Amino acid sequence: MARRFIVEADGGSRGNPGPAGYGAVVRDAETGETLAEVAEYIGTATNNVAEYKGLIAGLRAAHALDPAAEVRVRMDSKLVIEQMSGRWKIKHPDMRPLAAEAKGLAPPGRVTYEWIPRENNKHADRLANEAMDAGKRGEQWRPKVPPGGTLAAGAPEAAAPADDTLAEPAATGAAPAVGAAAATGAAPAVGWGSADLGTPATFVLLRHGETPLTPEKRFSGSGGTDPALSDVGRHQAERVAAALAARGTIQAIVASPLRRCRETAEVVARRLGLDVRVEEGLRETDFGAWEGLTFAEVKERYPDDLDAWLASTEVAPTGGGESFAAVTRRVALARDKLIARYPGRTVLLVTHVTPIKTLVRLALGAPPESLFRMELSAASLTAVAYYGDGNASLRLLNETAHLR
Repeated sequence: MARRFIVEADGGSRGNPGPAGYGAVVRDAETGETLAEVAEYIGTATNNVAEYKGLIAGLRAAHALDPAAEVRVRMDSKLVIEQMSGRWKIKHPDMRPLAAEAKGLAPPGRVTYEWIPRENNKHADRLANEAMDAGKRGEQWRPKVPPGGTLAAGAPEAAAPADDTLAEPAATGAAPAVGAAAATGAAPAVGWGSADLGTPATFVLLRHGETPLTPEKRFSGSGGTDPALSDVGRHQAERVAAALAARGTIQAIVASPLRRCRETAEVVARRLGLDVRVEEGLRETDFGAWEGLTFAEVKERYPDDLDAWLASTEVAPTGGGESFAAVTRRVALARDKLIARYPGRTVLLVTHVTPIKTLVRLALGAPPESLFRMELSAASLTAVAYYGDGNASLRLLNETAHLR
């Protein structure tokens, strides 16, 4: 007999549109036991978008617990319930892809929809507000573990065997989202505890291939000309694609929205037979008025601004650029979101110098000045594994053997 789940979901926006988040809970329909909780701060969005994203997250969590289960969705959003039930047309263009994604997770005959009053949806509403509160603090939501037990932050997915270079083998299991512990180093070092931490989420970090600006060592961030790969960069992308295909461990590909990363990712994706998903949080720093300049040129034109930037991560480049502190908050949110989306999986993140160095720094609990003490070559590989206890383990840094 098929298992039966209840999914309660909600979403909210403080401004509509404004800072938004969602929450969802999966319960056993027979016992009422809470099986999973998921929540996420999603940046600026409308209430309806947040509600749909809460529905999608709840359906994903239920599907991961048991793909064959029957699911009853309960929400206080009349719009979502009526549209997903087929009684109302979906007219808004922002809703259509979200509804299609939800339908793809909900096989006909296995999912039913029920509207409930808001006071009956307090659990999901609380999770959504916790996610928005966390986002306001520059953090990502993390589950509260009940005394004497564990509660998954999301739904576990099957993990493929790990390559012994990019990810050490570990017992299969669900890994909760990583939050503050990874940055603060509060938890014991990996390998010293006796608990079964499950298969880590492993991010293989690929810096994009060369652009015409790379060999000239010019500032090239989010606010510049968005250059394409050079001939050398395209060749580098082909070499790294061949190396990753030989290792055979990559299960998904996520890229920065900037052109050089998307082009590098697409070369690898064609070789591996995978799709590329874009994550806005992986973009490079906006270097403001320094875009396209060399370090020497910036030092000549903006000496005081450069000195202040080098002295503090809170200082932004001249002309409305982005401080390293702001980049750190953005990258940490993207990291936690991707860990929750890909638990126990090995994912290629095609991104830039600053996001990669930031992920390494946070994994090691290193001080901000460590950003200036790492070398990252074009098309180099770095790898970080994220465990269920909040710890992270640096596996690889600036590996370039595939380019030789």
